[in-house]
Formats: sequence, C-alpha cells, structure tokens
Amino acid sequence: MDPKAGPRGRDKLLANGDEAVAGLEDGATVLVGGFGVIQGWPSTLIGAVQRSGRRDLTIVCNSPGVGPTSLQVLAQSRQIRKLVASFAAYPTRPTPIEAGIRSGAIELELVPQGTLIERVRAGGSGLAAFYTPTSVGTPIGEGKELRRFGDRDFVLETAIRGDFGLVRAARADRAGNAVYRGSSRNLNATFTTAARTSVIEVDEVVETGGLDPEAIHTPGVFVDRVVRNERPLDAQALRALSRRHGKQWDLEARERSVGPRGLPPDLMALRAARLLAPGEYVNLGLGLPTLLSNHVGPESGIMLHSENGMLGYGPLAEGDDVDIDLYNASGQLVTLLPGGSFFGSDEAFAMARSGRVSTVVLGGFQVSQAGDLANWNVPATGVGGIGGAMDLAAGAARIVVVMFHLTRAGEPKLLERCTYPLTAVGCVRTVLTDLALIDVDASGFVLRELAPGVSADEVRAVTAAPLRLASDLREMDF
Repeated sequence: MDPKAGPRGRDKLLANGDEAVAGLEDGATVLVGGFGVIQGWPSTLIGAVQRSGRRDLTIVCNSPGVGPTSLQVLAQSRQIRKLVASFAAYPTRPTPIEAGIRSGAIELELVPQGTLIERVRAGGSGLAAFYTPTSVGTPIGEGKELRRFGDRDFVLETAIRGDFGLVRAARADRAGNAVYRGSSRNLNATFTTAARTSVIEVDEVVETGGLDPEAIHTPGVFVDRVVRNERPLDAQALRALSRRHGKQWDLEARERSVGPRGLPPDLMALRAARLLAPGEYVNLGLGLPTLLSNHVGPESGIMLHSENGMLGYGPLAEGDDVDIDLYNASGQLVTLLPGGSFFGSDEAFAMARSGRVSTVVLGGFQVSQAGDLANWNVPATGVGGIGGAMDLAAGAARIVVVMFHLTRAGEPKLLERCTYPLTAVGCVRTVLTDLALIDVDASGFVLRELAPGVSADEVRAVTAAPLRLASDLREMDF
C-alpha cells in the first residue's frame, strides 16, 4: 500500500508492519534507529522484516540489543549478512549476532558512535564524506585517508545511506510529522533522513494538524510510511528489564580477590564526583562512571550530558514511579533535574567534539603513562564495543578514567604502553582507581592520593609503569 493523497494532504498511515516493509529486497541496507534499549526498538517493524524472509541484509544501528524485540531475531533467522554498529557484543550475555560474527556468517564493521550518527547525517544531507578527529591513531582509523587541519590530524569518513529506515517515535500524524519523548530521540530523527524509504513506528497516531508545528522533531518530508506499534510492552516488566540490562557496572562492583583492598564502587564514584566543578557540563561513560550521577544533584551546579541526547539528568531512578523514556547512555533509568533538555545524538556529539562538554568520565581497560586510553576491546575475549568513547575522547574535554587498578586476574591496568587496541592517544589527564588518585602529565604517572589503608609501595607494586609521588601526597578525605 502506497501513501495516498487525502483531504488533508498525503496520508502515510498503513494498516500493519507487513505493509510498512513492503518492497524490502534481499541484500538491502536497513537503518534501524534507537539506542539499543528495550523500550526503544521499532519492534513491530523488526518483526515484519523477520516475517518477510529477506536475506543478506546489511543492518546499520547503534547496538543490536538483546531479547525478542531486538535485532537478535534477525540473526536467529539468518537474515543478516553484515552489521555496521558501535556495539556488537555484550560482556555477560552471548547473543546470536555475536555467534554469527565469531563464525564468520556475519561481517562486522565497528564504527564509533558519534562517527556513525554523523555518517548517517551526511548521507541524509546529500554529502559524500567528512573529516573527523575521532579514531586517529587507533585501529579504527587505520587505512583511512588522513588530512591535517591546523595542528591536528583528521580521518576521512564516508556517508551512509540505506534502502529502508526503521525508527520509533512517540506520536505522529498521518502526514508523517513525528515527535519523540525524553531521551528517545537519539539516533531516530537522523536515521529517518538517510533512507530511500523511511518508516516510522509510533505509539499514537493523530490526525494531520494534531501536532504542534513548533514542537515537531521529524518533519513529514523525511517519512514515507507510518505504522502503529503492534507489540506494546508491559510497563512494569519493561522497567525491571531496563534496570537489569542497564547495570553494566554491576560486573565491576563485585569484590576483587586480588591485590590490596581498596575503595568500593560507591566511594570511587564519590571521590570522582569531587573532581568536578560547578558550572561544568560533564559526560559520564558506561560502567563505573554512571554511579557519579548519584552524587551530582541540582545544588552542585553541574549539568550531566549523555550522548543519547539528554542534558541535565540526575541520580539513577528508584522505585516503580519512574519514566521509561529517561535513560542514560548505559540504558539505566535516571531522573531529570530542573533545566534539563533533550536533543538528538548528532547534537550530543557536536557538544562533545566542539569542547562545550568540559569533562568526560570514562571507564578503562588500560591507561598508558603517555595518557593513551584503551577501553573498547579485549582481543582475547570478544569483538568489542566502541560506543561513544572515541568521539568523546577526541574532543577538547578533560578525560578522567575511573576503573579498578587491577584486572580480575590481577594484571595491572596502568602500563608503560597499552597492549589493547587504543580508544584515543594521549587523552587521559586523571585516573581514579580503587587504590589511588593519579594524574598523568608530560613525564608520566603522578600519585596524588591514596585510598584509606593503602600505602604508596602497594600502589607501586601493582602499577606496571614508573610512578612519581606528589610532594603533597595524602590520603583521600571523604
């Protein structure tokens, strides 16, 4: 069924998901919006693609997600030939897509999150390519054209376009004008612009003219088809799943059995939060850094920034009276503070790359004495997930890394040189571990503070690089 001209203009509302994906062919490139959280999938459209039986698909998305409403169902039915994404695997949950990547059945192209959204934005804007500082000096940038602008190198990245774009919104009218709710705008609005046929799945359809023209996020010119969501989720179950799948830091919170006994995660987050200053715009990465939001209230004067398109969020949400459309970059449900705002991921990364985000707090696998960061891939254990870290680290922000001093196997994470694939070169300024607060300067690591009960000799013994003692070395004060 094609959109038809009605008394109020073009009527793009279709009867069901199967009609909405009519015309999808084998070998097509499909852009799937959303951030990877359970409540954000265009699940009706994904189910329709599965029923279509189309194969050899190239899927472009932020993350393949988990569960029966995610893109994993297309891997189960062997319909995916290639995945272009910023995440491909999950550290504690085997998935059909990861199995397909490991077996060679699915080709993988990992793309930094900000670069991914910008490549799609370029495709939707009629542009061929652009230069970005992201991925310079890393495996992701290898083999790509480099050009120097001013005193920095930039990598050439090409635009992405798709045959079909599948996105999810809260409301749309019959003409395809759409609005998103909370932090769910993320990649969706941009992904509608870059497909030959864009389909938007919504929870509510209103008559044309029923939306405030001043508040429309995606104009109907970018939307070819509209369909109602046919697979509503139980709100209570969704809240529980969102919390469970969003708590990546739980892995790090388990007590270490090797090395000196240091700080628990909540005190690590408290000490890291005290590194932030009133008036700052601060991004919190996945893992342990998400806990900092519990120590940044409205009285702090600090605005937390999330790459899925939210500014001014606060502590993790508790209880049953929570909003499922307020989630951070880890997928955790959070609260919104006065003065908060929502936007798309393209704007979120523009804020970071342009220097408007002043501090970025990231997790880490390894940090070198030169300030190099590795936090996206452990070669021996998985295919990795870049997320937004490369783009965030490529900006002008101060980079603070919060991580445990040792791996679970007792191996040092502070090294002379990183042995894991790099996220960014020379970006880290401060490292907060369960044992110490350490700065990185032109000469290497400087030990500034010690966790209570931990000695400088103990920290030196588990640091695989020279460690200078600050003249005012002291114990952390809580």
